[in-house]
Amino acid sequence: MDDLPGNQQPSAPVKPVPQLGRREDVPRAIVLMVVTTVLFACASAASKWLVGLYPVGEVLFMRSLSSLIGGAAMILPVSGLAVFATSRPRDHFFRGLSQTISQLSLLIAFSLMPLAGAVAINFSSPLFAALVSIVWLKERAGFARWAALLTGFAGVLIVTNPGANSLTIGALFALINAVMYGSVTVAVRGMTRTESANTLVIWQLCVLAFFHSFLLLFGWRWPTPLDAALMFGTGFTNAIGQWVWTRSLHLAPAAAVTPFYYLMLVWSLIIGFLVWGDVPTVSLLIGSAIVVATGLFLFLREARLQRRPPHIATGSASRSDR
Repeated sequence: MDDLPGNQQPSAPVKPVPQLGRREDVPRAIVLMVVTTVLFACASAASKWLVGLYPVGEVLFMRSLSSLIGGAAMILPVSGLAVFATSRPRDHFFRGLSQTISQLSLLIAFSLMPLAGAVAINFSSPLFAALVSIVWLKERAGFARWAALLTGFAGVLIVTNPGANSLTIGALFALINAVMYGSVTVAVRGMTRTESANTLVIWQLCVLAFFHSFLLLFGWRWPTPLDAALMFGTGFTNAIGQWVWTRSLHLAPAAAVTPFYYLMLVWSLIIGFLVWGDVPTVSLLIGSAIVVATGLFLFLREARLQRRPPHIATGSASRSDR
């Protein structure tokens, strides 16, 4: 989220590639994933705090700038300027534009609704990614997948709780973020065939900082030294969280550590209560449980199918989806 915060949500499982000399350490990987959730939850809370005091565009730009500085400091010494080489600048541009809209929507949602509610709705992005994959990439979808999607979207409706007063503005922006981020996730799947991870990251950071700079036209307020440090801190926290998350996935199979990613919702509930006095509603708890359960089901099911030989996985998918 926020890439989360920044929308750093687990993407679709990638078929593992054997690596010589690589040793798995599942307990350590789980600890790192828990640390990741704490970092992202704290960065999300800091963003919510800041948008209550400063224009959203200012907070986004300062955070994007610090993320770019931190990301460049980690990537450029290793890859050099060659990391910018790409045959797909247009795809990077539109991916960055989509992420700009996604992150802007998320911070607006933070300013209008409880932290945990925005985080819970953001966790529905894998559902939208699966839906886009079915419609856009023409991926096979049978009964099991459709049942999970419909159940997950029902959970989203419970979280957003559209009653007599209709859908709240904050929940609407949180949904826009989830839809945009889910779409970006699908697009990135295709880009990974030609682009390295470092190229994807550095282009995203540059494009985001570029687009977010235009948001400064809509308002600027000189931050106090402490708030300026907090703005930059959210960006650096995002970068560190992404690195810790990647390290966790390097030490253990994604299926072993991804379930712990959803602890971020627990930390968000706790922080929201301690800082803003937000008491979770029954609809938030029930809807969040449904969204998390269906997201995990889709992830673990796809991971199980991808671990099988192609002819077996295809056959199993066909039978289970009938």
